[in-house]
Amino acid sequence: MLVLFETAAGYAVFKVLDEKKLQEVDSLWREFETPEKANKIVKLKHFEKFQDTTEALAASTALVEGKLSKNLKKILKKIVAKDAHEQLAIADAKLGGVIKDKLNVSCIHSPMVTELMRGIRSQIEGLITGLPSREMAAMCLGLAHSLSRYKLKFSPDKVDTMIVQAISLLDDLDKELNNYIMRCREWYGWHFPELGKIVADNLTYCKCVRKVGDRRNFSTSDLSEVLPEEIEEDVKAAAEISMGTEVSEEDINNILHLCDQVIEISQYRTQLYDYLKNRMMAIAPNLTVMVGELVGARLIAHAGSLLNLAKHPASTVQILGAEKALFRALKTKRDTPKFGLIYHASLVGQTAAKNKGKISRMLAAKTALTIRYDALGEDSSAEMGAENRLKVETRLRHLEEKGIRRISGTGKALARADKYQHRSEVKVYDPSGDSTLPAVPKKRKIEEVEEETQVTVKAKKIKVEIKEEADVEEGELVKKKKKKKEKKQRAEEEAALAEEPSTSTAVESTEKKKKKKKIKVEQED
Repeated sequence: MLVLFETAAGYAVFKVLDEKKLQEVDSLWREFETPEKANKIVKLKHFEKFQDTTEALAASTALVEGKLSKNLKKILKKIVAKDAHEQLAIADAKLGGVIKDKLNVSCIHSPMVTELMRGIRSQIEGLITGLPSREMAAMCLGLAHSLSRYKLKFSPDKVDTMIVQAISLLDDLDKELNNYIMRCREWYGWHFPELGKIVADNLTYCKCVRKVGDRRNFSTSDLSEVLPEEIEEDVKAAAEISMGTEVSEEDINNILHLCDQVIEISQYRTQLYDYLKNRMMAIAPNLTVMVGELVGARLIAHAGSLLNLAKHPASTVQILGAEKALFRALKTKRDTPKFGLIYHASLVGQTAAKNKGKISRMLAAKTALTIRYDALGEDSSAEMGAENRLKVETRLRHLEEKGIRRISGTGKALARADKYQHRSEVKVYDPSGDSTLPAVPKKRKIEEVEEETQVTVKAKKIKVEIKEEADVEEGELVKKKKKKKEKKQRAEEEAALAEEPSTSTAVESTEKKKKKKKIKVEQED
């Protein structure tokens, strides 16, 4: 039986001398207590040493993935070809299957093989000659570092610990600066309270106090380097009529020392901000383009590292920094927060209040992609971040303009709808349609027009009289016809009563006659 054993220095192939002792798995460890006992069980047949760390890294990654490397394939072809009838003991069952398929070599993987591998590993220095222990330890350490870098895609330039410390220090400096400036304004305000209202900028205020000191020196000092001319005149005028109290030189010296501290910390803060900006562009350029260096650095610091941040989904990135509000909302069954640290990004800040949730959700999705690209990708360009930022800006523009999108199709293009323009048409009243008479020429005399109007009035009166007469005649004719009908009906009734019905047939005949007469009368009418 042959045994394939992988080390950090190279591949080793051992031949088992006594296979009977391998049957006792529980007591196999006793056979490897000393190098002398181990040499009685197994014997080194061939050792193939790696040339450099890159070759060792390639071989180890192939073994981790269960693949057969080129060097191992050559070794197995040379050695196993001589002893083709013997079995090969393998530590990895997946690798054994690959070797069996490609080289047609029978492989074994069992608890007995595992115990044998453990014994060989414990006495590897005695079994492999010509390999010092120091050299073996150095090879193991170098291969471990290379393998971990390969797995994590680690680069020495991408050290995000500096970003975490820099953004934390920047926040601490801001807090300290606010406390120092507040103390300086309050302290010097007892001596010259009007200066605080005239000079609003904190750094300029400290520079003025540092340059002048006592307020009585304002009238003789030149502040053109610190203040513009208009404000300088106001300060000098206020210094002459100030309501502040008098202070000693020792108090002024302490105030000036505090001003020196504020100015130095402010200068260091600007320097630290530039350093943070450069580190962010080197480590996470796409994230910096998407949300800015300050928000990106705070996201990395909150997650602990860039790799930890890359493991978070987009929904977590969106509410990162608002954990208290999230758990409070879940506990009280209210609406969960829509944004955390990402709220301070410029894209979220420039949107309307009703669209902040939508933009923060889309920005978090694109930011998660850029974080993974920066953490795990090999390319250090910021093109992906610029493209994603452009997509978010176009989405923001559509939300602001309330664009109408197609319901069917891809939905990427706007629907073609003409803009509505209100057109008010004013129609002038035309009085010419009121009169049915022909148009009168302008040069006719007024008397002729009056005569024609009199003639038309007379003609109308005559027509009205003729119509009334015709209506009267028609009404008289209708009355006469009704009277004739009534007389005929009465005469017929009297004749029917006068006749005595002799038989039933006679009665029926009279009734028929009456019906016929009624029908005739109705037809005549």
